[in-house]
Amino acid sequence: MFHLGAISATTEQNVDLLVRHNIQATLSLLDWCTDENKPLIYASSAATYGNGCVGFEDADTPEALARLRPLNAYGWSKQVVDRRIARLRAQNERLPPQVLGLKFFNVYGPNEYHKGAMQSVVARNYSRVAAGESIRLFRSTHPDLPDGSQRRDFIFIQDCVAAMLWLRDNPAISGLLNIGSGQARSWLDVAKAMFAAANKDCAIEFIDMPAQVAASYQNFTQADMRKLRALGYQQPMTSLEDGIRDYVCNHLSQPDPYL
Repeated sequence: MFHLGAISATTEQNVDLLVRHNIQATLSLLDWCTDENKPLIYASSAATYGNGCVGFEDADTPEALARLRPLNAYGWSKQVVDRRIARLRAQNERLPPQVLGLKFFNVYGPNEYHKGAMQSVVARNYSRVAAGESIRLFRSTHPDLPDGSQRRDFIFIQDCVAAMLWLRDNPAISGLLNIGSGQARSWLDVAKAMFAAANKDCAIEFIDMPAQVAASYQNFTQADMRKLRALGYQQPMTSLEDGIRDYVCNHLSQPDPYL
């Protein structure tokens, strides 16, 4: 069972909705997989790391998870599930034969068009880039960070799928795992890669970050990938430039952008 469905809006304020769709639905699937002896691989999130003050190591003990402080309700909903499963494991309770929570970082790539405002910045801005217009990035709210220098770990969707299929084929692996590129890149890097892929001159303007976003904004994320690599996964991750080029040239610029 791959369970990736959830409310993914980091600005969602309806906690009852998040509890129903992100917590209760996942825990119900956990119970079903336990009863049916089926493996469960579900989506956690890098949002569980909050501002990153305790790092981005994918430790999965109850003690390690208790130190994390998500910045928004979405991250909290993912953290609740991770902590519940960690407690069950620590107490030697019944669980599925394989139960894996994958802490996805900033995923981009084809087939995300249904996600509205939660699409990647690449998908949201491609039409402007193709038209030769400027794209808008948030100004920095941190005094030590220039505009556009906020950095995130961007990972191409095909790398996520490859890792997930490898994990499915290695059923002895359970716990929590980061799924990222392992390299933080700036929003300016993303913008430049988009314009280069579309053969357009780079044009960027900065806009104020909405207060709702600023209150829970992650200025830096970078997946610690040592755990996944130590388990034997050796496939290299796609570079930001190569991933965006693939996305733009083979999907976003085509009459049918879907795979």
